Amino acid sequence: MNQPLLEMQDVKISFTTSTGVVEAVRGVDLSIYPGQSVAIVGESGSGKSTTAMAILGLLPGTGRVTGGRILFEGQDITHFNDKQFEALRGNKIGLVPQDPMSNLNPVWRIGTQIDESLRANHVVKGSEHHHRVVELLEEAGLPDAERRAKQYPHEFSGGMRQRALIAMGLAARPKLLIADEPTSALDVTVQKTILDHLDTLTAELGNAVLFITHDLGLAAERAEHLIVMHRGRIVESGPSREVLRDPQHPYTRRLVTAAPSLASSRIRAAREAGLESAELVAATADGEKPQETVISVKNLCKEFDIRGQRGEKKVLKAVDDVSFDLHRGTTLALVGESGSGKSTVANMVLNLLEPTSGTIAYEGQDTSNLSRKQLFDLRRKMQVVFQNPYGSLDPMYSIFKCIEEPLALHRVGSRKEREQRVAELLDMVSMPRSAMRRYPNELSGGQRQRIAIARALALKPDVLVLDEAVSALDVLVQNQIIQLLAQLQRDLELSYLFITHDLAVVRQTADDIVVMKKGQVVEQGTSDEVFENPQQDYTKNLINSVPGLHIEIGTGENLGLAE
Repeated sequence: MNQPLLEMQDVKISFTTSTGVVEAVRGVDLSIYPGQSVAIVGESGSGKSTTAMAILGLLPGTGRVTGGRILFEGQDITHFNDKQFEALRGNKIGLVPQDPMSNLNPVWRIGTQIDESLRANHVVKGSEHHHRVVELLEEAGLPDAERRAKQYPHEFSGGMRQRALIAMGLAARPKLLIADEPTSALDVTVQKTILDHLDTLTAELGNAVLFITHDLGLAAERAEHLIVMHRGRIVESGPSREVLRDPQHPYTRRLVTAAPSLASSRIRAAREAGLESAELVAATADGEKPQETVISVKNLCKEFDIRGQRGEKKVLKAVDDVSFDLHRGTTLALVGESGSGKSTVANMVLNLLEPTSGTIAYEGQDTSNLSRKQLFDLRRKMQVVFQNPYGSLDPMYSIFKCIEEPLALHRVGSRKEREQRVAELLDMVSMPRSAMRRYPNELSGGQRQRIAIARALALKPDVLVLDEAVSALDVLVQNQIIQLLAQLQRDLELSYLFITHDLAVVRQTADDIVVMKKGQVVEQGTSDEVFENPQQDYTKNLINSVPGLHIEIGTGENLGLAE
C-alpha cells in the first residue's frame, strides 16, 4: 500500500497544430494507491481527459507526452510502444469511456463485444466465455443478462449501453479503472446503482478508480481524493470533503458554487437554517407567481403497438392517465427515470405525437382538433430546446442560417429585419454577433446550446419545452445556461416545461414538479413540497440519489459568496 499504483511526475502533454505547438497539460503531479478512488474535476478543455488518455497511451492525433514521467507499478510507461501499451490496456488498466452511443459497435451483439475484450486479454478459457459474458452483464446491473447479451446496441437505452461499457472495462479485472464521465448520460438512480456497484468492486477486488468528471457532487461523494484542473494545470488537490468545505483556489470556488448538486445542498442547508439569502435560494423563488394556466394536460394516455419475444402483438402503455397544469411565467419540471414516459408526454404537448386518449389544451383551446394552419401558428407559441446541442443544429448551416430558419419559414419580416432579429437574439443569449458567420462545429457544447435557445426564442414563443436541455453540459456552462434561462423567463415571462432526470437542476430551476414512473404520475407539488416532504418511496429514492446532495460544504464566506 505504501507504493503508488500510478504516479505522474511533472507530466507535460502537447499537441502540434497548424499554428504551432499547444500545451494541453502543464506539469501534472498525481499519485493513486491500490484500492484508492481519485477524481479529476474540471470543465471541458481543462486537460483532465488528456491526462487520463496519456496513462493509456491513447492520446489523439498529434498529442504526445513531452515531459515528466508516468509510472505504473513502479515501471516508467511514458515511452511505451504500441505493443507494450496493448499488454497494459484492459489487462492492468481498464477504461469506461464517456459516450455509450459512439463507443459500441452498432453491428455487433453486446455479448460479442464483451467477449472480444475477454479474448483480447486472455482472461478465461474459450469454453467459459459465454458464461463469463453473462456474469459480467449481471455484475454491471443488467437484468435478464442472458437475453441482453444477444441484443444489439440500438436495442439498449443509454444507461444500459453504459452498463455494457462498464462490463467491458472490468472484464479483465484491471488494477486501475479509468472512468471518463462514466455516468453523465444516466438517470440519477441508475447512476447511483452503477457507482455503488463500482464502489463494491473496488472494495472487493482492490481496484483503484480514477474518475474524470465535471460533476463536483459526484466526485466528492465517490472519491477520497479530489484533483481540480484548470487550463492544463492542477490548481487544487486534497481529500474531497476538505476541498469542498474550504476551497482555496478561486476556480475551485466557482466550481463549488456552480455545481447543481451542491447548489441543492446549499438550498437545503439554507432552509434548515432559516436563511433566505438571494445567493442561496433558487432563482425562481422571487415574488408571488401568477396562476394563469398556459397548458392544461388532462388524463393523457399513449399506447404503442409492440411485438413480444415470440412475435405476438402487445400493447405498451407509455403514458397512463397523466394530468398537470403549466402556469404562465413558471417552470414545471417533469421528472423521472429513462422510460418513465416524460419525453413521450413532451412530444404530445408539442403535437409531434398523437395521444391515444386525454386532452391537451393551450390557453383553453384543445390542440387535438386544430387545422393545419392553426397548428402551424401554434408552433410559433411553443418551441423546443433538445438535449444534444451537437445533434440539434444543422452542421451545414451557418449560425445565422440556424437562427434565421424559423423566421424565414414563418415569413417573419424582410431579410434585413431578420438579420436584425438574429443579432438581437445573439445578444439575448450572451453570444457575440460575430458568431453569425461561424458554423456549429466551431463552437463548444455550451455555445451551441445558447444558439439552440436563441433559435427557440426567434418566434417570440410563450412556452419553451426544454428536453434535458443542460444535461450534456459542464457544470460551469450548465450553471450559465440555467442563469440565462432564469433571466429570459423573468424578462419575457416565458413558461418552461422542463423534461429532466437531474433532480439537482430541478431544485435550482423548478416552481412545480411532476414525478413520473412507468408512465404514471406518482407525485406532484411545488418544488419545496416535493423536496422537503416527498410522499412516495420512489421520489425519496430519486432525491437521495442526487450525488453530493447530502454533503456538507463550505459556507458562503468560504465560497466568496459573502460579497
